[in-house]
Amino acid sequence: TDHPGQRSVKDITMVAETEGLMARIFTLGPGEIIDWHQHTEVTDWYTCLRGLLRVETRSPDRYDILQPGEMTTVPSQTTHHVSNIGDGDCQFQILQGVGKYDFNPVTD
Repeated sequence: TDHPGQRSVKDITMVAETEGLMARIFTLGPGEIIDWHQHTEVTDWYTCLRGLLRVETRSPDRYDILQPGEMTTVPSQTTHHVSNIGDGDCQFQILQGVGKYDFNPVTD
């Protein structure tokens, strides 16, 4: 499934969307990645549902490796990317809000 500004990933399912808040479930195949990007207004709330999810940020430079049931947050205006680092599919839920959603690619 293609989404503006990001590579094709195995699946994206919209759970709910209102003005200022979006909930989706992403499935990443082995090695799939969502490239470096940031959001102007929304905070990303990640919850791993299956597999191993790596969430990495710049400024601050850090990463979390989430197993099923674990969560992390990436504040608005923080450059980040996510990747499946496991051998099988990785599935995660993401809540994005509160604010207008955008996807701003960041390149080196």
